[in-house]
Amino acid sequence: MKLPSWIGRWKRGDRATRDQMPATDDPNWERALINRLAVEFLHQQRRSRRWGLVLKFGLLAYVIILSATLILDGLGDSMGPTSEHTALIKIEGLIADKTAASAERIIKGLHQAFEADKVKAVILSINSPGGSPVQSGYVFDEIRRLREIHPDIPVYAVAADVCASGAYYIASATDAIYVDQATLIGSIGVRMDGFGFQRALEELGIQRRLLTAGEHKGILDPFSSFDDWDREFIQGLLDNLHQQFIAAVKEGRGDRLEGGDELFSGLFWTGQESLDLGLSDGLGSAAFVAREIVGTEKLVDYSQQRDLLERFAERVGTTLANRLAELGGASVPALR
Repeated sequence: MKLPSWIGRWKRGDRATRDQMPATDDPNWERALINRLAVEFLHQQRRSRRWGLVLKFGLLAYVIILSATLILDGLGDSMGPTSEHTALIKIEGLIADKTAASAERIIKGLHQAFEADKVKAVILSINSPGGSPVQSGYVFDEIRRLREIHPDIPVYAVAADVCASGAYYIASATDAIYVDQATLIGSIGVRMDGFGFQRALEELGIQRRLLTAGEHKGILDPFSSFDDWDREFIQGLLDNLHQQFIAAVKEGRGDRLEGGDELFSGLFWTGQESLDLGLSDGLGSAAFVAREIVGTEKLVDYSQQRDLLERFAERVGTTLANRLAELGGASVPALR
């Protein structure tokens, strides 16, 4: 049990506190001391309960505010815009599962946009270095499918600072791509990176013990050897993914591509240069495309937003993943 604070002050010689102590010549001084301790203990318990109530009310207020926000968002989504507009869907940051730019979120926004009334066109506002080839492929395929179902609703991509790799994979599925002169765009390639620590372990005299069922199960282990066979196998896997990427870009861009094999080398260009290479179709922002191309200035954001709890969970998960990656494991293939 935590001792009352006045006892600590009494031990340090606080005169005012010592004066509160019952006199030892009082025959009932023991009872008085016990009563004093009981009173102080009750005071401390009341203070603890008050702080507990403050924390509980704070948590309750957060839950109420969060619930009200979700309800209002749902009401807004259910009511929808009542006039003609252009749907806007933002693709920002790393394209990966459980992120703001995951295929699940992007596709959900696409569905809401295509199914909404008064939508004249859909604009993907992209500012991303790329990410997962699987997630990018999901979005590419869904855009193509939705365009077949809704041929009267065009889809445009507007690239901001960066539209590279997996982000360009997605953009190539749209009817047209618009950029700024300084946009960095392209990087049509696949990468996988990691580290090898075998020689460091040998110099330190550390023996690596790895048991596997399957001759090549430990092929990407950073503490084991990486021979020519391993390298050729991984390179073949990356080449296969690269060809899938190239095929998707050619399907989406078609005869508009003006460059040669350098387009698919992993290089990237400015927005101005991309026009000559056929990687993009014009200069303009989302507002410009809505106003000049679609014919309506009204933009309605259909991006799927995350609440505070999701962002907190993602940050914790990302931090843990980064710490594990720092230990030396190879990454999965990425379009970035």
